Amino acid sequence: MIKLSEGGAYLLHGTEIVPDGAEAAAQIKSRTGMEVSKEEAAKNTMAYGILQEHNTSGNMEKLKIKFDKLTSHDITFVGIIQTARASGLQKFPIPYVLTNCHNSLCAVGGTINEDDHMFGLTCAKKYGGVYVPPHQAVIHQYAREMLAGGGRMILGSDSHTRYGALGTMAMGEGGPELVKQLLSQTYDINMPGVVGVYLTGTPVKGVGPQDVALAIIGAVFGNGYVKNKVMEFVGPGVAALSADFRIGIDVMTTETTCLSSIWQTDDQIKEFYDIHGRVEEYKELNPGEVAYYDGMITVDLSEIRPMIAMPFHPSNTYTIDEVNDNLKDVLHDVEERAKVSLDGAVPYSLQDKVVDGRFMVDQGIIAGCAGGGFENICAAADILRGSYIGADGFTLSVYPASMPVYMELIKNGCAAAILETGAVLKTAFCGPCFGAGDTPANNAFSIRHSTRNFPNREGSKLQNGQISSVALMDARSIAATAANKGMLTPATQFDGEIGKYKYHFDANIYKNRVFDSKGVADESVEIQFGPNIKDWPAMGALPDNLVLRVVSEIHDPVTTTDELIPSGETSSYRSNPLGLAEFALSRKDPEYVGRAKDIQRAEKARMEGEHPCQAHPDVKPVMNVIKKTYADASHENTGFGSTIFAVKPGDGSAREQAASCQKVLGGWANIANEYATKRYRSNLINWGMLPFLIEEGELPFKNLDYLFFPNIRQAVEDKVDMIKAYKVSIDEGTLTEFTLRLGELTDEERQIILKGCLINYNRVDA
Repeated sequence: MIKLSEGGAYLLHGTEIVPDGAEAAAQIKSRTGMEVSKEEAAKNTMAYGILQEHNTSGNMEKLKIKFDKLTSHDITFVGIIQTARASGLQKFPIPYVLTNCHNSLCAVGGTINEDDHMFGLTCAKKYGGVYVPPHQAVIHQYAREMLAGGGRMILGSDSHTRYGALGTMAMGEGGPELVKQLLSQTYDINMPGVVGVYLTGTPVKGVGPQDVALAIIGAVFGNGYVKNKVMEFVGPGVAALSADFRIGIDVMTTETTCLSSIWQTDDQIKEFYDIHGRVEEYKELNPGEVAYYDGMITVDLSEIRPMIAMPFHPSNTYTIDEVNDNLKDVLHDVEERAKVSLDGAVPYSLQDKVVDGRFMVDQGIIAGCAGGGFENICAAADILRGSYIGADGFTLSVYPASMPVYMELIKNGCAAAILETGAVLKTAFCGPCFGAGDTPANNAFSIRHSTRNFPNREGSKLQNGQISSVALMDARSIAATAANKGMLTPATQFDGEIGKYKYHFDANIYKNRVFDSKGVADESVEIQFGPNIKDWPAMGALPDNLVLRVVSEIHDPVTTTDELIPSGETSSYRSNPLGLAEFALSRKDPEYVGRAKDIQRAEKARMEGEHPCQAHPDVKPVMNVIKKTYADASHENTGFGSTIFAVKPGDGSAREQAASCQKVLGGWANIANEYATKRYRSNLINWGMLPFLIEEGELPFKNLDYLFFPNIRQAVEDKVDMIKAYKVSIDEGTLTEFTLRLGELTDEERQIILKGCLINYNRVDA
């Protein structure tokens, strides 16, 4: 079904794979008549060509990328614009689209959500942007319909910013990276590796894009095969997939932890652009005659069967048939994994979902950038047609990804077919994907064609004893399950017809509702603020020395951004840095906020010119121990704050708040064995936090210990990688030395850390 090469591979004529090795050059010459070095062949990938066109450094090993367009949603754009404004923003230098698909309920927290929307509208007018009102489109569907272009690059402040199927290299990053683009700075990365995804065959009836995506995620997530690399989709199987099908696979590449994605394009993609009135944006993309890839994933589409990602990660994959045939073993495995994911906070069992030997689910959701596409919903309608979901506990909700998609479903009758079953058709909203919509009952099991199934993304609150769980499935199998009133069913068991529907895009829906400045800024517009929209608090520069207290210690194999800062109802406070920070780690370590604020009192006093020992009783005994070895250390040159340890933090969302909430609570660093994603590490750096790395094994410190980092400012300035640190033992009066690494940092990143955060870096240097 899916095979991974052990090393690199060459692709000849787009159709023949030659493994890298001693015989590769001879095989290439005999089959192509060409002599091509590995270095030259690596330049023949589509990814290399697009990156080269957007690189401003002149050095393809050290990229400085300028993007063509930017996009954000209402969980992120307020903080981004506030940061840019504090750094001197005058005008959006490139098209910037502000969508409103996350804080769309306008129900939690009074006027908070709509205040954010009005902030966005007035900023789009003042700085020359585009504003998409709530319920019109989810961020990525609007980008597909209106922003993508062949050979273009788009940066978005949402981790699922992926438009590779349309020939656009797109990346999801934390807000500070968009701020840099708004200030005409660059996105700085090393040249990423490129992994080929070679598709063959044709999907069987009942298999959809989520099935293919989950199969790939299950094969590559755990081994890091594509981590921080570009996935390049090629091969004869691409032509067997419609544009919508490719899009559905592409958006899920985020869950592999890859950096970006790109696909070869053809007439089907040209037709997509033509349908949307933008055929001039189409560009044919193909790899060169001989292209080299750092790895090769071979996928036989004809062998893919309906998949399910069981709780609590998209990589926890099985075929649905495997689950049904081995219920006892699979459910036991999921329950054992849950003990780690949930820290044993609540009892978790799926045994009561087994009724007469079949697994019964409680809820189905087809939604968002992954599930809400036109073809997915049409296929679901055909499978559901003439069936009824029943009058018991099972529910089904369907969210078209945009109003144009919704309109076409009404016109072609699919909306009526879905509604007749007892299902509910809702407007474009990302809520079910991050825990702010269709929250199921306690202990319920939800199947969703959405992007993630991390803990809490369905609305659970472990601290309140509430738990439900999500499995990811394709819309087709969700529909088949709904037709069986909640009995887990693969869509391959459906023996009826799944039709092919022609899509007609109604551009008037956006023309009549979306504000588009056409790039013209109106400086006379006053930004409309709400009482919950707050400025970032003052943040100091990195001091000469640091005393950090460990205030949380997390030993899960992976820590998600949802655990660092919960999604769901907390999204109402995304525009209030201090208000949102109160929720930091609340579902993982409820004591974190109090501990962080406790030691932060010392630094606040120091920044206000007071002696920190008056604000915190531990300052004096800690400094007394330090002064035995470092006599020059004092409260004038030593800062105080907090740090956390996590094995592998940052999987999941691009939300910068996972880092900024720690910063506004006095965090100066993270300590990790590894960072799950580049974007989380970048968020730490952009908020002036040190991204320390420590070797796996027994830690030289524990929770609530004090750590001392002498001459840390000098170490950052001198580009030192190995950092000397000490555990401070007040009772013994001793310092115990250990070593950390900082990892590779660009000169700009070092300056950001030295200044204390990106805001300070730009404010001072503007």
